[in-house]
Amino acid sequence: MESAATLSQIGLAGLAVMGQNLALNIAEKGFPISVYNRTVTKVDETVDRAHREGGLPLFGQHNPKDFVLSLKRPRSVIILVKAGAPVDQTIAALSEYMEPGDTIIDGGNEWYENTERRISEVSQKGLLYLGMGVSGGEDGARNGPSLMPGGSHRAYLNIHHILDKVAAQVDDGPCVTYIGEGGSGNFVKMVHNGIEYGDMQLISEAYDVLKNVGGLGNEELAAIFDDWNRGELESFLIEITADIFKVEDEEAGVGYLVDKILDKTGMKGTGKWTVQQAAELSIAAPTIAASLDSRYMSGLKEEREAAAEIFKKEGLKEEIINNVAAVDKKKLIDDVRQALYASKICSYAQGMNLLRSKSVEKGWGLNLGELARIWKGGCIIRAVFLDRIKQAYLRNPGLPNLLVDPEFAREMVQRQAAWRRVVGLAIQKGISVPGMSASLQYFDTYRRSSLPANLVQAQRDYFGAHTYERIDRPGSYHTEWSKLARKTKVAR
Repeated sequence: MESAATLSQIGLAGLAVMGQNLALNIAEKGFPISVYNRTVTKVDETVDRAHREGGLPLFGQHNPKDFVLSLKRPRSVIILVKAGAPVDQTIAALSEYMEPGDTIIDGGNEWYENTERRISEVSQKGLLYLGMGVSGGEDGARNGPSLMPGGSHRAYLNIHHILDKVAAQVDDGPCVTYIGEGGSGNFVKMVHNGIEYGDMQLISEAYDVLKNVGGLGNEELAAIFDDWNRGELESFLIEITADIFKVEDEEAGVGYLVDKILDKTGMKGTGKWTVQQAAELSIAAPTIAASLDSRYMSGLKEEREAAAEIFKKEGLKEEIINNVAAVDKKKLIDDVRQALYASKICSYAQGMNLLRSKSVEKGWGLNLGELARIWKGGCIIRAVFLDRIKQAYLRNPGLPNLLVDPEFAREMVQRQAAWRRVVGLAIQKGISVPGMSASLQYFDTYRRSSLPANLVQAQRDYFGAHTYERIDRPGSYHTEWSKLARKTKVAR
C-alpha cells in the first residue's frame, strides 16, 4: 500500500476520448489522478499522453483493486463509460474495493431514473453517488467543460474544489454548481441537449433559407456567420458553423466539404428523452420536438429521393432558387438573423419551463438563473444571451416563461415582423422550416389571451360528455348538443 502522501486525489475509470481528456484536464490543474480502463492499452496510452503534455501527475492502474486503493480517503471515482449496463458493470467492479463514505460520480449521458436507482443501490454499501452531466465535447473535457453534478451533496462537497478548477471559467465563476438531489444533474444535462437539438435545427434552417432563397455561397455564409458571432447571436454553435463553411473538400480537391456531407442526422437519444419528458409533464416544447422530427425525417433519405421524383412527375415545380436576382440579399440576411434569434429564445424558454416543472414534481429546487450561468462557458449551447437569461431569473425567480421577461418580450415584439417574413417566404418557396415555424406558433399561441380551444372543449363534451367551463360563471357544465342542434333545426 502506498503512503498517504503519494495517493491520488481522485480517480477516473473509462478512457475513451471524453474520459482521457477529462483526466488530463484534472491532472493539468494540479490534482494527482489515477486512471483505469478495462482495455489496458488505453491506460498506457493516457499515461504516455500525460508524460508528453508536460509530465502531468497522472498514474495508470491496470486492475480495479489497485485503482481504488491508489486513491486517498474518502475516495472519489469518476466513471465515463457508455450509459446503461456498462455503468452497472463498472460500479460492481469498483465498489467491491470501496468503503463507506467513498463516492462514485457517473459523468455519462445517463437516464436520470437509472441514476436514482444506483443512488439507492450503492447507499446500501454506505457509498455516495453523483450523476454529473458533462458538456463541451472532447475540447471542453480537456480545457474546461460545463459540469452539472446532482445527487449526494456531501459527495459534491468532497470534490467541489477539484470541479471548480476543472470547469470552464467565466466572468462570474466556474461553470459548475451543485444542481440538486437524485438524478437532477442528468436531467438538466438531458434538457441542455434538447435545447442543443433545437439550436442546431434552427441554424440549419437559417442556412437553408440563405442558401436556397438568397442564393448565397459558402464564402458569403462564412462571412455572415462570423459577423453574427460578433453580435447578439454570439455563441459556440454560430462560431463553429462559420468555420464549417470555410473548409474545402480535400478528398475531391474541389468545392467545400459541407456540400459533400450526406443529409442524414445521427442522434444519441437525449433529444428523444427531452420530448418524452415534455409530454409526460404537459409542457409544450414544439421547437425541440420539431428538431427531433427533422432528424427522423432526415433518416428517410431514400424515401425522400423517391418522393421528390414522384412529385416532380405530378407537376410540382421546385420554387427554390427561382428569382434569386430579385431577392434583396441584405434585407434577407438581416431578417434571417432576427428570425433565428427570436426562435432560439423560444427553444431556451421551452427547456427552462421543462426544468422548472420537473423540479416542482421532484422537489429538486433547481435554480434556473444559476443553470443559465453554468451554461455560459464550456458547453455546446454556450451563448452570450445566457447571461441575460440569468439576469431575467434574478429579476424574477418565479418568471412563468422567458418570453414575458420585459427585456425578452420587447425583443420578440421588435423581431416578429422579420420572423414572419422569413417563415412566410420559406413556406412560399417550399423550404421546410419546422423549427422556426414551431417557435413562431409557440409565440403566437402563448401571446393570445383567447384561443379556439373553446370549440375543442365543445367537441369533447359533445362526443364524450367531458364537460366544460364557462367564461361568465363558475362550475362545470354538460350540454346535450345533438338534441339541442336538432331542436334548433326543427324550430327553423
